[in-house]
Amino acid sequence: MDSIDADASVLVAAPTGSGKTLIAEYAIARARSLGLRAFYTTPIKALSNQKFRDLQNLYGAHKVGLVTGDNAVNPEAPVVVMTTEVLRNMIYSQSTRLDDLGVVILDEVHYLQDAYRGPVWEEVIIQLDPEVQLVCLSATVSNADEVGDWLSTVRGRTDVVVETTRPIELVNHFALFDNASKQCEMFETVISGEPNRHVQRLLSNASQTRGRSSHVGGKKPRRFSSPTRPEIVELLEDNSMLPAIVFIFSRAQCEDAVHSCMKAGIVLTTLEEESLIREIVERHCENLTQDDKDALEFHNFIDDVASGISCHHAGMIPMFKEAVEECFVQGLVKVVFATETLAVGINMPARAVVIEKLTKYTGEHHQLLRASEFTQLTGRAGRRGLDDIGHAISLWNPFVDFEQVVGLALSRSFRLSSAFRPTCNMAVNMVRNHSLDGAHHILNLSFAQFQADKDVVTSEASLEGRKRELLLLERAMADKDSLDQSANSSGTTASSVEAEISLRSLRPGDIVMFDASNIRGRGLIISTAARRSGIRLTVVTPSRKILDVMAKDLRSLPLKAGHTDLPVPFEPARTEFIRESATRLTKARIDETMGKPMEEDRGPRVIDSPLSHKSIKRLRNEIEQMENRVGNRAGSVGSRFMDVIHMLEELNYVSDWKLNEKGEMLAGIFHESDLLIVEVMNRGLLDNLSVNDLVAVLSTLVYEPRGGDTGGAPRWPNEQVRQRFKKIERVSEQVQSIQHERGMHQHRAPNGGLAFETAAWANGRPLSKILDVDLTPGDFVRSMRQLIDLLRQIVATTSNPSLRDTAEHAAKALDHGVVAAASGASGK
Repeated sequence: MDSIDADASVLVAAPTGSGKTLIAEYAIARARSLGLRAFYTTPIKALSNQKFRDLQNLYGAHKVGLVTGDNAVNPEAPVVVMTTEVLRNMIYSQSTRLDDLGVVILDEVHYLQDAYRGPVWEEVIIQLDPEVQLVCLSATVSNADEVGDWLSTVRGRTDVVVETTRPIELVNHFALFDNASKQCEMFETVISGEPNRHVQRLLSNASQTRGRSSHVGGKKPRRFSSPTRPEIVELLEDNSMLPAIVFIFSRAQCEDAVHSCMKAGIVLTTLEEESLIREIVERHCENLTQDDKDALEFHNFIDDVASGISCHHAGMIPMFKEAVEECFVQGLVKVVFATETLAVGINMPARAVVIEKLTKYTGEHHQLLRASEFTQLTGRAGRRGLDDIGHAISLWNPFVDFEQVVGLALSRSFRLSSAFRPTCNMAVNMVRNHSLDGAHHILNLSFAQFQADKDVVTSEASLEGRKRELLLLERAMADKDSLDQSANSSGTTASSVEAEISLRSLRPGDIVMFDASNIRGRGLIISTAARRSGIRLTVVTPSRKILDVMAKDLRSLPLKAGHTDLPVPFEPARTEFIRESATRLTKARIDETMGKPMEEDRGPRVIDSPLSHKSIKRLRNEIEQMENRVGNRAGSVGSRFMDVIHMLEELNYVSDWKLNEKGEMLAGIFHESDLLIVEVMNRGLLDNLSVNDLVAVLSTLVYEPRGGDTGGAPRWPNEQVRQRFKKIERVSEQVQSIQHERGMHQHRAPNGGLAFETAAWANGRPLSKILDVDLTPGDFVRSMRQLIDLLRQIVATTSNPSLRDTAEHAAKALDHGVVAAASGASGK
């Protein structure tokens, strides 16, 4: 918090439940007290929705907004929650909503190692106005100092706060079912930092006995097995470990787990709790029609939840998931069978966490969980203020040795690595907003480049500082004549350049002598903010007035006269804070150097430098030499970027570092298949279609079958849609071939598995006629919301009036029933 008060950015790496949220709330409160906006970014929409509700409860509904790809609620609010992609898009479009931005909270910043989302985080960190304060919240990572070093290099002072000790002690357990005694047994995995010897002997003896057996038909049946799901629930209840989350890496298995518990007759709620649960679920689902409820098997869902047991996975509609989350947080639902997505930031702590299997299918084979994944899952164990100990339980598995379980329990290694790679959308936005040298400069500031060669990033940061100095020198030269004339007439007026530099060198706590239009005499700076109109100081006077001072207000350069600590806590909106600040200002001793100009050691060396062509020439030479050194050392990131540029030139998106019409379209399409989408648009494959046919065709670019399963031959609403898809397939293959030749990431192939259902939904067909065993409600709703988002991007980017009109009507045609209700679920 002291770092935030000092206008420094911060990286906070700490375990779940350590109080990172408090840091974010403090930064938001400080920004609001200074009249600045605060953005809270998250990696996924579900977490954005939850943070939106939390901050609404804290600040009031009218003070908090939400912006996701398909939804906007109160976007002009002083505090706005959004996904990181939304902020990236705002930066590229140079949105005016960034003008008065004071702080950005990047929650779950360790997501920058995510293969798909990671590059977006680095784009934001590098390109966000350097005067905007960053508060980066992360899980505990072993290379936090390296991440902090990179942040400091590219953004200025960034303080690193690392906490490795959990606020609630975590005890790891190992559970199994003993087929000899017919009992579930549970042991501590680690004792005094060493593997539990009793478990080792137990498993070793069982293995030896089975190996020596002369049992007919081969080896003797295993003595141990994994407990069934009802047995797990009973084990947790018997050991007072509820509420609990049981992680299962399969949506279908999560559903099966609930059904098996229901079949076993397990009920974990009282009659009063059951009544409260039904009330909560009905409230969350009040916007669903009866047909929707029938299609979603609502009555089965509410009966399951009312028993105190539920599941939570991406195949569920948002209203169902949010109802489960609220019931669990209130302690009404006692067991949730969930996929690993629940571990990503959503605030659902439990007393115990069970990991059913320590291996996960990657699409090709099963592999042991990484230490970082194990840590994230078990991080949900232990509720702050409610539990003294959190419990993490791993179940016996014939394919995982006990030593591997111990290794995960003891591991503290979680190294953050960059996943940054240039994308087509990134490239065209670089062309639109930067010179070629400027684009390479930004790429050379990436964390990927920092991890490959720290010196390149450091040199780029120094080079940027020299270029700012040169710009100020050149402006000062141009301003010199008018400055001389002004000085002759008044004798005291400061040049705007000198004044800006003087204000930039000041920090909160500095005591300054002012000669300005609104203050003459001593003032204490309590905050500084960089706006497009210039530096703004917020100043307290001895008479307890609060004033804003900018360069335009100054009659002469301010003089630093001393420094004092600001009152703690930093609450400038409170009368007590202002009174104490004024008292400290009055009592402070003035430096003997008060009558001399301020030291310029913290800003560009302009005031002390002779404003001459010789100094400018010398600085230009220095910059040229630095550029040559950086150019010789910059490596793979820049090369990959140029591969993308050359491909875009080949496809007529870019010419001579300028965007062609296709390039302008691509700059506004934010999608993993962005290049394919623009190629399809440009070749007229979306033209002259009805609303129903347009959504069916576009669904082939959005729909992603789970597990790579094509689901057999697609159903087509008509022959025209099928023919358009065949043409899109050919375009896709052409683009993929070019991407492959250049060694680039290839877009996902189009898939027609949702075309018929999408057209039917746009035509008003009820949900009960849409869903089938292969299409879960959550997947369908998510695909429709993504398609609506894409349609709105097409409306904003196409130059074809007919397509624009059809796309606009198509977005409205899809936005009804459960799809519309899902969008509004978080905004109630």
